[in-house]
Amino acid sequence: MHLILKASGANAGVVSHLLAKNPNNVYDRTDKGVRVRMVYTTTLEQETEVEVFIHAEPDPVQLVRGTPDGYDITQYINDREFVTSSLFCSYIRGALGTALNGKPKEDYVQWVDHAFELELKFGPVASDLPDRVVEELFSPLGYEVTIERGESAYSFDLKNRSTVRHITIRGKQTIQQSLRQLFLLIPVLDNYKHYFISEDEMDKINRYGEGWLDTHPLKELIVRRTLRFAELIRTYERQYGALTAGTLRSEQGEGATGYQQVKAEPESALPVHEDKDISADAAVDSSETPVRLNDLRYRAITDIVASLSDKRRIVDMGAGEGKLSARLAYISGVESILAVEPSGQSRLRAMERFAKMQDRPGVKVIPEPMLGSLFYFDEQMQHQDVMILCEVIEHIEEYRLDGILDTILKEYQPKVLLMTTPNKEYNEVYAMEQEQLRHHDHRFEWTREEFNSRCAHWAEKSNYTYEISGIGMDKEGFGQPTQLAMFTRRKEEQG
Repeated sequence: MHLILKASGANAGVVSHLLAKNPNNVYDRTDKGVRVRMVYTTTLEQETEVEVFIHAEPDPVQLVRGTPDGYDITQYINDREFVTSSLFCSYIRGALGTALNGKPKEDYVQWVDHAFELELKFGPVASDLPDRVVEELFSPLGYEVTIERGESAYSFDLKNRSTVRHITIRGKQTIQQSLRQLFLLIPVLDNYKHYFISEDEMDKINRYGEGWLDTHPLKELIVRRTLRFAELIRTYERQYGALTAGTLRSEQGEGATGYQQVKAEPESALPVHEDKDISADAAVDSSETPVRLNDLRYRAITDIVASLSDKRRIVDMGAGEGKLSARLAYISGVESILAVEPSGQSRLRAMERFAKMQDRPGVKVIPEPMLGSLFYFDEQMQHQDVMILCEVIEHIEEYRLDGILDTILKEYQPKVLLMTTPNKEYNEVYAMEQEQLRHHDHRFEWTREEFNSRCAHWAEKSNYTYEISGIGMDKEGFGQPTQLAMFTRRKEEQG
């Protein structure tokens, strides 16, 4: 994690006084396992150029010690140690407190409101925002934006370039305002908060956003990604007025990591959000109920299952926290549901969800959480009536899919297999970049033609018939955001 601040022009040497750090000394502090260093790499005698390098190095073990997920090894596999995020802002706030507050020594107070020619470089940033949106966050503030990406040297076909970026902004701005802008916008880019978000966050928005946020064209995006929770956003609007109408709305994509992707607002009667959970990105207008794409998927799948004549035994593969399995439990005629999931953390949450269903009216069966994976054979999944892969296959390397589908259709032999996956063509409607995937864990995304071709291949090899339909708003030329395939065993094969 690092930030490089460079000031050029007459009286640039004053910057060291605004930062309250002597260029001749190295600032080196370690607090709570985090080492923060601040070094002047350039200082000219004529004081026409000053460059300061700020670096934070946290203890990776300390980052996860004492967290609720301490039993799950996946907590150690993350980017928090490296990326410039809300953690980084917290680490360096103490070193930059004087500059952020605009309270240097009395002799230099006059320079607080002086605009310098600044260049600020920071990174790496792990952001789900397209480059275009990153630029639109900074360019209205008067900055020229440069974005650098590293090349991805994978030994297998995953993606052509990294989602991690190093960002440089150049423009004329005061030290205080430039740092306040970064402290508000860096967490917006990273879309992650390491602390509990309360109403205090609204004070932070007003303090750091004073003088520039109210007129920013992406104010809605900034506020939503800062406050995250719908109730806080409503409270903010009640206290400070409606958010500036924007052309972008954020969505939370698939996966347990809470990934969020900015997209163009769909032209539908109701806003659509690709959420698995209720998130801050839900519409705050209480006059309309937000319809999330994931809800539409669940609805489509439960409607199909309810219409089947054989639906007593169901397998929900990759069940996650059990949300789809819980909905299937209300369908008449269903007698057993295996909610299969490899993640221990997700299974625990599913167990909690299923336990709360015990006394609810209308529940036909309590789903059974089960450890399992598509990568190995499990005889318990043989000869079930319905097997469901809801947003699962795109998280698996393409070269493995033929073997997995061979196991499902030839060994497990469900009477019906339901499979959903993103429609790659629809990403253009979401204003995503050409090679961008909807979730950082997606190994691929297919066009409608590609999905149909693979389904035809799998069906032909295993004597299944198949039908493909779409889920979500239909956009001419792009189809619908989600593709759904329904494989049905031929009657002579069902025995």
